[in-house]
Amino acid sequence: MNMSRTSSSQPQKDLYVYKAPWTIFGTAWSERKDQPFRLALGSFIEEYANKVSIVQLNEQSNEFKHVTTFEHPYPTTKIQWYPSSATTASDLLVTSGDYLRLYQVQETSVVKQSVFNNNTNSEYCAPLTSFDWNRSEPSIIGTSSIDTTCTIWDVTTARTITQLIAHDKEVYDIAFAKNKDVFASVGADGSMRMFDLRNLEHSTILYETPDNSPLLRLSWNKKDPNYLATFAMDSKVVTILDIRVPSLPVAQLKSHTDSINSMAWAPHSSCHIITASDDCRAMVWDLSNIPQNIDEPILAYNAKGEINQVQWSMEQMDWVALTHNSTLEVLRV
Repeated sequence: MNMSRTSSSQPQKDLYVYKAPWTIFGTAWSERKDQPFRLALGSFIEEYANKVSIVQLNEQSNEFKHVTTFEHPYPTTKIQWYPSSATTASDLLVTSGDYLRLYQVQETSVVKQSVFNNNTNSEYCAPLTSFDWNRSEPSIIGTSSIDTTCTIWDVTTARTITQLIAHDKEVYDIAFAKNKDVFASVGADGSMRMFDLRNLEHSTILYETPDNSPLLRLSWNKKDPNYLATFAMDSKVVTILDIRVPSLPVAQLKSHTDSINSMAWAPHSSCHIITASDDCRAMVWDLSNIPQNIDEPILAYNAKGEINQVQWSMEQMDWVALTHNSTLEVLRV
């Protein structure tokens, strides 16, 4: 492993690698306690026919094994497993692309259960850029779309709870806070906005890019709902925001040398976040000293390609997954 630490202590080294037959984009860790080291991987193939594979670490051979693959229309823009560690919960997987789709995962097969469509009068659909499964109320999923809207869905009925025009241009991402009623979104208008399902007449603009460049992703701190992270298109900087002080970043993470593609907060710590970039590096940051400047990460990992996804496992909290080209790397941090 080409791993370096900017502090004096040396981390444990551990790395598993899986090679897919296609470029990987969508990536998600299973959260079930009885399925450690299981991930879903979505293909990025520039045609209608795409795929989603499920892989599982074989702890005897120390290698990832292919479990099953199913067909998926267009590349997935996001994949997420049912947000619970309970082994009694349904083993569900959701993807976004042209539509939101819900799948039931069985031992070696996957069955499609629902396609979420609130425009049954037309064959046209506005592609979904992302979605988020509400961790506090798993019957709720929110989607973001290029048609400027966010839609809140009831998972059990596959029907719309509400739909709202969230931005002036395309909406690129949506994320729920720990409070089940609060979510935020970012979009091509360069703004981050916060909404409350109990009062959708108003929204709060948390941040706007100085040059109106589109905001591509946002991520809510898993432990402290006051903090969010976001980054803009073609930006080398991740911006950290405090909702108690809108508009003014409390930190900006600036060590990457090429465009940021992905980020994920630690599931077990309010002050750690990982970022990934076209510079082939993933970086773990310690934000415990904000609002002081954070000059460098505490950990940097060099991959052999431009990293397009990074995901921190909710169950295996020392482990992150990152993808570049057709390679999945799972490493201990």
